[in-house]
Amino acid sequence: MRTRRPVRPLHALAGILLAATVALTGCSGADDAAGSGSAANDKAAAADAGAAGPAREGAAASGAQPSAAPTPPVNRIIRTATLTVQVEDVPKALDEARATTENAGGYVGDETTTRDEDGAEHTRVVLRVPVEKYDDVLTGLQGAGRLLERTAKAQDVTDQVVDVESRIASQRASVARIRALMEQATELDDVVTLEGELSRRQADLEALLARQASLKDRTSMATVTLTLAEEPVGKKAEEDDGPGFLDALAGGWDAFVAMLRWIAVVFGAVLPFAAVALVLVLVWLRLRRGRRRTAPDGAGQDRSAARP
Repeated sequence: MRTRRPVRPLHALAGILLAATVALTGCSGADDAAGSGSAANDKAAAADAGAAGPAREGAAASGAQPSAAPTPPVNRIIRTATLTVQVEDVPKALDEARATTENAGGYVGDETTTRDEDGAEHTRVVLRVPVEKYDDVLTGLQGAGRLLERTAKAQDVTDQVVDVESRIASQRASVARIRALMEQATELDDVVTLEGELSRRQADLEALLARQASLKDRTSMATVTLTLAEEPVGKKAEEDDGPGFLDALAGGWDAFVAMLRWIAVVFGAVLPFAAVALVLVLVWLRLRRGRRRTAPDGAGQDRSAARP
C-alpha cells in the first residue's frame, strides 16, 4: 500500500518565492523611476557624469586585456636653427636657398632685406623644411658662403602631444553626450541650459584642436632662420685686386686732409695767445715812438737857452 507525500509544503514554498519576486520587481521599478526623475531635473550634472564614461570604458577595456603591452608614444620634437652666412652675392645665394628648401619639400616664410651704412646688403629669411630633411638643408645652406654663426635647438613636446590628444578624446565624448541629452530634453529650461553647456564645450574642443594642429605643424616642419650678409665693397676689392694707384691716391688725400685738420686745430689753439702778444707788441712800439719824439724836443730847448 503506497503512502501519499504531503503537497501543502510545496505549494507554500512556491507562494513565498512568487511574493519575493513581485517585491523585488517593485523595488527595481521604483529605483528606475527615481533615477529618471533626477536626470530630467539636472541635465548638466548627468552630462558631467557621462563625460567620464569613455575613460571608465577605456580602463575596463584595457583591464579586459592585461596581456597587451601599451604602445610607446612616438617622440615629438620641435627643431629650430639660426644661420648667419657671409656671401658675395646676396640675391644669388637667396635663390639657391629657396631652391634647396623647395626641393626638400619645404617653403619660404617671412623675408626682410636691408642695407647698412657701407652699402652692404643683408637679407633675413625664414625657411620651413620637413624634419627628415632638416640636417641636409642645414648643410647645404651653411655651405653657400662663409659661416659666421650657427645656433640649433631641439625641444621635446611628446608629453604635450599625448595630453592634448587625450583631452580631445574626452571633450568629444562630452560634446556627444550633451547633444544626446538635448535630443531627449522636453522642457525649455533644460534646452537653454544644455545649449549653453554645449557651446562652452565646443569652444574648449576647438581650442584643443587648434593647439593640436600647431604642435603637429611645429614637430613635422623644422624652422630655419637664415641671414645672408654681403661682404663690404672695400674689403671685397682689396681681397680681389689688392691696393692700386687709386687706393694710394685716396690714402694720400686722406693723410693731407688729416694734416690740414691738425694744422687748423693747432692754429685755433695758438690764435688767442698770438692775438694778446700782438696787442702787447703794438702797445710797446707806440710807447717807444712817443719817447723818441719827446727826447729831441727837450734837447733843442736846452741848446737855445745856452746861446748868448
